[in-house]
Amino acid sequence: MTLPVHIVDSLADARVGDEVEVSGDEGHHAVVVRRLRLGEEVMLTDGAGAGITGTISETTKRSMTVRVDDVILADAPPAPAITVVQALPKGDRGELAVEMLTEIGVARIVPWAASRSVAVWKGERAAKSLGKWRATAREAAKQSRRLWHPEVEPLATTDAVVAMIEAADVAVVLHEDGTLPLGAVPVTDEGTILVVVGPEGGLSDDEVAGFEKAGATTVRLGAEVLRTSTAGVAATAALLARTLRWA
Repeated sequence: MTLPVHIVDSLADARVGDEVEVSGDEGHHAVVVRRLRLGEEVMLTDGAGAGITGTISETTKRSMTVRVDDVILADAPPAPAITVVQALPKGDRGELAVEMLTEIGVARIVPWAASRSVAVWKGERAAKSLGKWRATAREAAKQSRRLWHPEVEPLATTDAVVAMIEAADVAVVLHEDGTLPLGAVPVTDEGTILVVVGPEGGLSDDEVAGFEKAGATTVRLGAEVLRTSTAGVAATAALLARTLRWA
């Protein structure tokens, strides 16, 4: 049976026999929405490499206490670490992209204001939209039972993306006019990989030129043109299939 998963701030010091309180929104969701009760087994994670399985020993209206039965520790984050720079899509397709990228195992998701992005994040809308992306990543990480949760960073400028490309071990830009197949780009089982996904309107010539100058390789996934919300997922899967993570 798959155990229900909930998130707590830290499990770094958790030991078998300890009791861990789950409160706030997570506690409310556990006891009110999921209706978890005394004696039921659950899994808790802190999203930073630690998890436990345990038994509910106490509940209130907004919290539950879990007795630790087993401790699960991940030695290190999965490698290679993949960052996806996602140009802002229209509507709720941003959350769809974040959900799938989280489930597939990316380490970092960076929203990007591309020159041809139709969606615009400014002021309160930027804060609200970023909050939605982060909440989506949190729920998707629980669903996929990740011990390491992805970072969802604030909105990036094009200059910031250039700096990320320069710092990455491997960087690819998905572009329908690319001639090199993604499979031709060498990958290793260590280091960092950066994938840049453009908006519905495509990348501008200046953006492509700037990214290539910074060290990125422009690639094409195939004959089909994918939506911006699915292109990053497809590229990440293709890359992971060539690493030990998916061996």
